[in-house]
Amino acid sequence: MARAPFEIAGTQIKAGTRVTVEIPVAKLYTHTPLNVPVEVIHGRRDGPVLMVCGAIHGDEINGVEIVRRVLTNSALRHLRGTLVAVPIVNILGFVQRTRYLPDRRDLNRCFPGSERGSLGGRIAYLLRTQIMENVTHIIDLHTGAIHRFNLPQIRAELKNPETIRMAEAFGAPIIINAGLREGSLRAYADSQDIPVVTFEGGEALRFDDVVISSGVKGVIRVMRELEMIPAKKGPIAPRKRSETAANSQWVRTDTDGIMRPVASLGQKVRKGQKLAMVADPFGEAEAAILSPCSGIVICVNNLPLVNEGEAIYHIARFDELNEAEKAMDYFRSSYEGDVGDDVVPVHPWDDRQR
Repeated sequence: MARAPFEIAGTQIKAGTRVTVEIPVAKLYTHTPLNVPVEVIHGRRDGPVLMVCGAIHGDEINGVEIVRRVLTNSALRHLRGTLVAVPIVNILGFVQRTRYLPDRRDLNRCFPGSERGSLGGRIAYLLRTQIMENVTHIIDLHTGAIHRFNLPQIRAELKNPETIRMAEAFGAPIIINAGLREGSLRAYADSQDIPVVTFEGGEALRFDDVVISSGVKGVIRVMRELEMIPAKKGPIAPRKRSETAANSQWVRTDTDGIMRPVASLGQKVRKGQKLAMVADPFGEAEAAILSPCSGIVICVNNLPLVNEGEAIYHIARFDELNEAEKAMDYFRSSYEGDVGDDVVPVHPWDDRQR
């Protein structure tokens, strides 16, 4: 018996077909309509319905490129289940190159939304009712905020066994057991028992090929784990396990001034170790910023001009630093021959001056 069609936003997609659906979400002041493009690949055989989405924050563009590259993977010809790809969730923010919606709301704090609420609430409601209610699994793609670069990592609340399975299959060097934020896509999905993981990597408004490659490989690994696409042919090297951090901690500067970073992205640090120096323009007043815990630097503020209280480093906490070192060794070696990309660009965090 042929598989039933898949319906999204009033469009029927037949089994074995691939369709782009344009979902109207808003209009510009000029009355020009704006649509959220959704690519649906509906396999001939039953299986999970995976949503992969990017740019819920409009300036986080690495996810857009990750989705584009996933959609070019030849393994999708043998798809089991359904892939729902939403490269640009926050189309208004994306057009304006900003994290937020025009009313300055964060779309990732507007779920589950409201049909008659704010612009953010209405868009969240539309996404929930037209797309999310049809899916069984979600991968949500993010980057760091503007001027902040995130090491590739998975964030998930590790209570649901299926969420743990996805997080470990993704293959990021670090998994952070992160609590749910009220109003986020992840919190809503969790409330509906939809397993969801968030991939973080890179910086807003910037492409980074290592991060993008990591994200593409991670999505493909999850699809293989869910048996949506065939396993890779030929011998497969044993996969190293991602290291899980129970939590993470932001480090903030205690003074205003010009920051000179000492610790680099991906570096393992010990409690009390110097992370940066903050000085006035003449160097007469200078203060060291020390790490409050041991772990791995997973985010660095790339803007040297800082104000008191500003977050400048984010550290995934590891009480045992050998776990942190294993996580980074995994990251350095995890690219070879996984989904066809054999060459990895050299990156600053690959430096071993630890």
